Amino acid sequence: MKSAFRKISRVGSLTGATKWYLSDDCLLAAKRVMYSIEYRRFYLHDLESVVVWRSNAWVWRLIVPGLLFALLSFAFWQWVNFTTGAVLGGIGLAWIALEVVLGPTAKSRIRTSGASVDLPLVQRTRRAHKVLAKIDAAVRAARGATAQPSAPPISHPLAEPSVQSTSGGSTAPSTVDATQTNES
Repeated sequence: MKSAFRKISRVGSLTGATKWYLSDDCLLAAKRVMYSIEYRRFYLHDLESVVVWRSNAWVWRLIVPGLLFALLSFAFWQWVNFTTGAVLGGIGLAWIALEVVLGPTAKSRIRTSGASVDLPLVQRTRRAHKVLAKIDAAVRAARGATAQPSAPPISHPLAEPSVQSTSGGSTAPSTVDATQTNES
């Protein structure tokens, strides 16, 4: 049985990146740190929840570079020349505008029946809806495919008592038959 993995997300960092792959039966995280790769496999039938929330680091990504460029702009404007200060101020404003357009950064937690793991699933929260929708569809498909053969169809036991009640003319035997089918 060969399953094909398809990449659904990539989260980069200074030391490496985490790439997420999805197959028919599992979610795979390949975390690269320098020259080594660590694989984490989460089976779809064991997933309890995948939670993505906004990180508070996003505010710091706005404030720290904005203040740094504002101070450098002011210093260069006062002591070097106006043009250099204006360029640094423009870079600072562009940095802040880019962060606002990209949106908040994200953190995520994956909970399975055996463990809870904090791994970055997406870089920004605006992309989380797409990735979570792909994971949700895969989980529904995996659980639907495994649950259907083991469970009998629901409509069949309910159809038998209604047929018996119309042919017998009495409602008491059909209620007893429905109770007996639910217990077995």
